[in-house]
Amino acid sequence: MTKTYQAQIVRRAVAAMFFMAGLCFSSWASRIATIQEKLSISEGQFGAVLFAMPVGLMLSLPVSGWGVSRFGSRKVVSVALAAYGISLIGLGFMPNMYLLALNIMVFGFCSNAVNVSVNAQAVATELLYRKPIMASFHGVWSLAGFIGGGIGTFMIGQQVPPFIHFILISIVTVGSVFICWRYLNDDKGSGEKKQSAFTKPDSALITLGLIAFCSMVVEGTMFDWTTIYFKKVVNAADAYAGLGFTAGMCMMATGRFVADGFSARFGLKRTLQLSGVLSLSGLAIAIAFPYLVPAIIGFMLIGAGISSVVPLVYSVAGRSTTMAPGPAIAAVSTISFLGFLIGPPIIGFLAEAFSLRVSFLFVALMALLVIVFTTRAKV
Repeated sequence: MTKTYQAQIVRRAVAAMFFMAGLCFSSWASRIATIQEKLSISEGQFGAVLFAMPVGLMLSLPVSGWGVSRFGSRKVVSVALAAYGISLIGLGFMPNMYLLALNIMVFGFCSNAVNVSVNAQAVATELLYRKPIMASFHGVWSLAGFIGGGIGTFMIGQQVPPFIHFILISIVTVGSVFICWRYLNDDKGSGEKKQSAFTKPDSALITLGLIAFCSMVVEGTMFDWTTIYFKKVVNAADAYAGLGFTAGMCMMATGRFVADGFSARFGLKRTLQLSGVLSLSGLAIAIAFPYLVPAIIGFMLIGAGISSVVPLVYSVAGRSTTMAPGPAIAAVSTISFLGFLIGPPIIGFLAEAFSLRVSFLFVALMALLVIVFTTRAKV
C-alpha cells in the first residue's frame, strides 16, 4: 500500500467522523422547535435549558484533554462519537425541561470531546498531505448539517417523533464508528502527549480564538434558533420552518469546500474580513425584512459568512510556533466552542426580555466583531 493511498484512506475515515459529528448535532438542531413546543418551554426557559450545553463542555475539558494526551485522539474520537450518537436518543425522550437540561449537558460533554479529538485527527492528516485541508473537513461537517437539516425537515413534515428520528441517526453513527475507527490516525505515542493539551496560549492564539468565538456565536445561534425564528418571527408554515436552517447549512458547506483555495489567492485576513461582512449583511437582511424569501437569502449569506472562519483559524493555530499543533488546536477550539454554546442561551434570555427579532442584534454585533478583531490581528 503506497503512502498516498494510505493517506487517502485516513482522510476518508477522518472525514466520516466529521460527517457523523455534524449529522448528530444538526439532527438535534432541526428538532429543537418541535421539542420546545412539545414541552411548552418559553424562550427564557429554553435559554436556561441550553446553558446545560456549556456546562457539559466545561466538565469535558479536562477529561478530553487528558484522554487525547493519554490515549491518542483515535480512541477518544471513537468512544466520544459513539457516545454522542447514543446521547442524542435521550433528547427525544425527555418528559420535562429539567431532564432535558441534564441530557443536554451529557450531549455537550460528548460534543466537546468529539470536537477536540476530531480536530486533532484533522491536524495529523494535514501533516500527511503537507497542505491545508482543514476547511474541507469542516465542509464535510457542514454538508452533514445540510443533510441532517433536510432529514429533520422531512421528519417534521411526516410528523415523525424526535425520539424515532434520533434512534435512526444513532444507529448510523455507531455503525460508522465501528467501520472507520481502525483507519484513523494512530497518534498515541507521537510525542505530542508530553505537552499539556491546555498549555496557556500566547496572545496570537487568543486573538484567533476570539475571532472564532464571535463567529461561533453566530453559528450556534443559526443552529439553535433559526427554525424558531422562522416560525415565530417570519411566521413561516411548519413545512417551511426548516428552510432557513437548510439554506444556511448548504451555503456553509459550499463555502468551506472553497475556503482553502480562496484564502490562498486573496489572503487569510481578507478572507476572514469578507466572512464577517457576509454574516453581518445576512443578519441585517433577516432582521430588517422578516419575510420568507428575504430571510432565506439572509441566512444563506450568514451560512457563507461563517463557513471559512473556524477551519482557517484552526489551520493557522495548527501551525503555531509556540505550541504543538494538537494543544494549539485544543486551546483555540476551546475558546471558540464556548461561543458556539453560550450564544444560543444568551439569545433566549434576550428574546425573553425584548423579542426574538431584537435579540438577533446581539448576533449582528458578534459578526461585526469578527471584522474588527481580524483587522487588528496579525494574520
